[in-house]
Amino acid sequence: MSKVLYIKANAKPEGTSRTFKISDAFIKAYNENHQGDEIITLDLYKENIQFLTEKDINTVFGPKSDDSRNHPILKYAYQFMEADKIVIAAPLWNLGVPAILKAYIDYISVSGITFKYTAEGPVGLCQGKKAIHIVARGGAYTEGQAAGYEMGDRYLRILFGFFGIVDFTTIAAEKLDVVGEDVEGIVNIAIQKALKEALEF
Repeated sequence: MSKVLYIKANAKPEGTSRTFKISDAFIKAYNENHQGDEIITLDLYKENIQFLTEKDINTVFGPKSDDSRNHPILKYAYQFMEADKIVIAAPLWNLGVPAILKAYIDYISVSGITFKYTAEGPVGLCQGKKAIHIVARGGAYTEGQAAGYEMGDRYLRILFGFFGIVDFTTIAAEKLDVVGEDVEGIVNIAIQKALKEALEF
């Protein structure tokens, strides 16, 4: 049995987020095809994730104990580490990820939990996990002139690689804010891709 962590990072209410339309379809299909697996939904806005304070930073970089697993900050790193599969539903905002997702990344980037320092440099402690990023974008950033401006998926892919997660897939619905595009059709195509990925994820 696998443990799936479904991370949602969008302030829009249920039913209005194009990213969530795709990711929720993915999760539903995954659940139908992997009924023995546990799915944990982590909505970052409902969690009220905040920016790290000076005290929090000292906790992140400080020593860990048996009680660390229940710490209001460190618990997220342990939860991430204990998951076998990670699903991130986050749109492209201002060429990057929503700020709340970056704040969450700061929570889970904890030495001794998701990575460690060695004499040869940092080593990820999350090897063997799988991740998928489901993203809606207003423009076209997968290829072409604007590809170099996309820093959301690129950031997550590099960061997860730092953690040791190299099995990283992206499902992107693009050009959703371009006048004249068939937005519903684009989203539906992305949903079909998500349904297919859910079978093998």
